[in-house]
Amino acid sequence: MVDGTTLTRAETRRIALATPTGFLAFGLGSGLSPVAPGTAGTIAAIPLAAVLLQLPFWWALGAIVLAFVVGVWLCGVTGRALGVHDHGGIVWDEFVGLWLVLLFVPFEWTWWLASFVLFRLFDILKPWPIRWLDRRVHGGFGVMADDALAAVYALVPLLVVLYLV
Repeated sequence: MVDGTTLTRAETRRIALATPTGFLAFGLGSGLSPVAPGTAGTIAAIPLAAVLLQLPFWWALGAIVLAFVVGVWLCGVTGRALGVHDHGGIVWDEFVGLWLVLLFVPFEWTWWLASFVLFRLFDILKPWPIRWLDRRVHGGFGVMADDALAAVYALVPLLVVLYLV
C-alpha cells in the first residue's frame, strides 16, 4: 500500500523494473512471477550461485555477506517504495539464502537439489523462530534475516548427511 491504496500489478512492475534497486530486490525480475515468486527467485539464484561459487571459499563467503548487507538496503528501499514491508516479489533474500546454503555443500546436482528443496521448505514453513522474526523485525534487515535463518535450518540436515556420507 502506498498512501492507503493497494498497488496495481503495473505499478508493482514499474517499481520492480524502473530502478537498479528494484530490479535487484526483485531478483532480476524473477520476483514478478505471478505464481510462487519466492520459488522463482530461488531458481533464478542458481545460475548466479554457479558462478559465485567458483570463487575460493572465503571470497565467496565475503561476497555473500556483502550481498546480505546490500540486500538489507535494497529490500528496505524497495519495500518502502511498494509500501509493503516484505512484498512477495522481493526475492533478493532468497538469492542470498540459497547462496549461503550452496556454499557449504558439494557442487553436485543432487546436493543442490536437496539444498533448494530444504531451503524453500524452511522459508515457506517458517518454523520457530523464523516466523517470530518475520513478524517482529521489519525493514530490510527483517526481510533478509528470516531467509538467512531458513538457510541455517536447511544447512543443519544437509551437513549432518554430508558428515555421515
